[in-house]
Amino acid sequence: MVAPIATMSCRCGTVRGTLTGATPDSVNRAVCYCDDCQAFAHWLSRADLLDAHGGSDIVQFAPGAFTIDSGHDAIACVRLGPQGIFRFYATCCKTPVGNTVKPSIPFIGVPVQAFGQGAQEADRTFGRPAGRIMARFAIGQPPDASQGIGAWLMLRAVAKVLWWRLSGRSGPHPLMSRDTGEPLFSVTVLSRQERDSLRPLCGPHPTASAPAASTT
Repeated sequence: MVAPIATMSCRCGTVRGTLTGATPDSVNRAVCYCDDCQAFAHWLSRADLLDAHGGSDIVQFAPGAFTIDSGHDAIACVRLGPQGIFRFYATCCKTPVGNTVKPSIPFIGVPVQAFGQGAQEADRTFGRPAGRIMARFAIGQPPDASQGIGAWLMLRAVAKVLWWRLSGRSGPHPLMSRDTGEPLFSVTVLSRQERDSLRPLCGPHPTASAPAASTT
């Protein structure tokens, strides 16, 4: 039986990737309202990736199931601070292409929009979001959202990561070196001033308006 695949693409099509074995049982999908995810979208000038409450709809999967097929020269990474997670994106059109921590914690998270599917098709491919987290940073009150991580969702995510590691799906990692634990692409670390400048754009009470996203 042929494993189902899902194709990831940045907005302009320069960076493309393939997720093998894309099924609701093989991934973890959740909507995160944390101010870091909001800040990342605003840093990219991609507020269009956030829902009406500032949420990011993220699909998490095993690194070994994902390959970057084209556009390697157009990938870079940013950390919102020295201890922030690694957030990879396409420099050509400011599309997120993968969030991760380090190879020893084998997961990659990508916004569902990067897979170019409508809402119903995304639900069939990845299943509906298993939960909504960090609602204390949401703009307004999203439905059925946890103020924190949520115990059930945390257990589900940990179980997925453990299974991916035990089943040999933790690598090869398309974004990080398993030998050194370092990113395979250039990294920018935002200063505290740069990070703080994004806060007025984020929930729960934004005091500034996001600039319109570029179409290029």
